[in-house]
Amino acid sequence: MSRYAVIVSHGQPSEPEVGEAEIKALAAEVQNALPEDRVIGATLAAPGVLEAALEGHPGALIYPFFMADGWFTKVALPKRLAGFDVQQLAPFGLDPDLPDWTADWLRRELSAKGWAAEETALFVAAHGSGRSDKPASVTRGFAQEIGTRVAFRDIRCGFVEEAPYLAESAAGLGEKAICLPFFNMKRGHVLDDLPEALDAVGFAGLRLEPFGCQPGLPAFIAGRLRQS
Repeated sequence: MSRYAVIVSHGQPSEPEVGEAEIKALAAEVQNALPEDRVIGATLAAPGVLEAALEGHPGALIYPFFMADGWFTKVALPKRLAGFDVQQLAPFGLDPDLPDWTADWLRRELSAKGWAAEETALFVAAHGSGRSDKPASVTRGFAQEIGTRVAFRDIRCGFVEEAPYLAESAAGLGEKAICLPFFNMKRGHVLDDLPEALDAVGFAGLRLEPFGCQPGLPAFIAGRLRQS
């Protein structure tokens, strides 16, 4: 039996078409990995797009492409889904397979640089929140999981909206350091706040792209949908 799945992201309220293009491109790549199913993308920022995508598709799978299980996945998204027969999956950032997938990614980056994990620091840069401790808790839990898989000499978390802030946590890590943005797409904070903070403290390590830019991401999401 084929599945009908909708990958949902926050989008960009100021320019809804930008976020829509991003999530639809990702959905198309996931679709290529699941030729027997139907996978589309929609954002919360584009009025009516999500609802239109669900019309006539009872039992649709909703894959929240969010890094934490906070207000958007607990309140905003369920409100938009009210009245539809859907199954909302856990958000991307809480996928139980994500730490293993990320650890493999980090090992490849270490190998490419010729660095030993024991001599390298990992800086996990995330959004955080001034209103809820949930996003930071998810980030710290993720970082701890990575630490059980890759023996970095130091693992730090830094946030945009709460202490410890990005620059504070990124300072003094040395040349053998990796910055991992715990963000789904390359825009907003990843394009401004993060590089500004890293430049301000002279971060000389490796700056990775966010999860949404990784070539293996579509196959990862396809695997989760296949298991659902």
